Amino acid sequence: MGIVYETRDGLAYITIDNPDRANVLDRATARELSEAWEEAWEDRDVRVVLITGTGERHFCAGHNLVPPEHLSPEGREQLRTERLFWPPSGSVHGTRTGVDGRMGDHYPRIWKPVVAAVNGWAAGAGLYLLLASTDIRIACAEHAQFKFALLSQGWLGTGPGATLLARQLRYADAMRVLLTDDPLDAEEALRVGLINEVAPHAELMSRTEAIAQRIAQMPPVALRMMKEFVVRYREAPEDEAWHVQHLMNTLLLQLTADAEEGPRAFNEKRAPDFTGKLRRRGEVFPELSADDQAYLDEVRRSGDY
Repeated sequence: MGIVYETRDGLAYITIDNPDRANVLDRATARELSEAWEEAWEDRDVRVVLITGTGERHFCAGHNLVPPEHLSPEGREQLRTERLFWPPSGSVHGTRTGVDGRMGDHYPRIWKPVVAAVNGWAAGAGLYLLLASTDIRIACAEHAQFKFALLSQGWLGTGPGATLLARQLRYADAMRVLLTDDPLDAEEALRVGLINEVAPHAELMSRTEAIAQRIAQMPPVALRMMKEFVVRYREAPEDEAWHVQHLMNTLLLQLTADAEEGPRAFNEKRAPDFTGKLRRRGEVFPELSADDQAYLDEVRRSGDY
């Protein structure tokens, strides 16, 4: 087993558990990781995912670069060339699709928040995983290191790492990471905005869990729609993104119980009980008298509603 998956208290815990091999994503581990993302996606009781690695040295040191035992160098090169022109069906650049068909099976963007406890090295595909699939990242002060790990081998990489780094960091910081291929420790990763916080190893999981549990208290439908909105539309023109946000919010107001529970709890000065329950479509609005319609028109023009 390369992945340990468990759930409790609204959180799904995904642990990359291959410590003897630096928690690399070999074929079996990558498939198990894909299955874990699918389980977290489908489980309505899971509100937040927490991902980490086993041990103190490695979060994930990347893909397994060792080819199959009987594959010759010529055969490997032929397959790589063919993949460029004839990628396998059901794949993204040769990587199987999973819960998110755009990014492949182990770099998905599921519409639930994902918090990472980076316990050690995140290199190559391990860094890609953080960039593509996590929203909040807490790094171990003593052991976390971040490395692109490909340019020094003569590669740009076939994964999304360079693209995501260039979008998530300032240009100068992204180019330093990409062009030098030098690792960043936790403090430098915090400075450039790659992570959110640094925590001592002894407090890493408790701090990450506290953040995940705080997020899990939010209304689950609005939570997933907020993530989807940001991921899909952060590159869109402002007016277009705002329009989509308005439509999403209207759906929440009309079709979720939590949209009523939040204001009600605020007015009653109590903690809200967000359930994620949906409401069925209701009746049409009643016909209004001329006076009532005139009053509503007046309020609409004032914007005070």
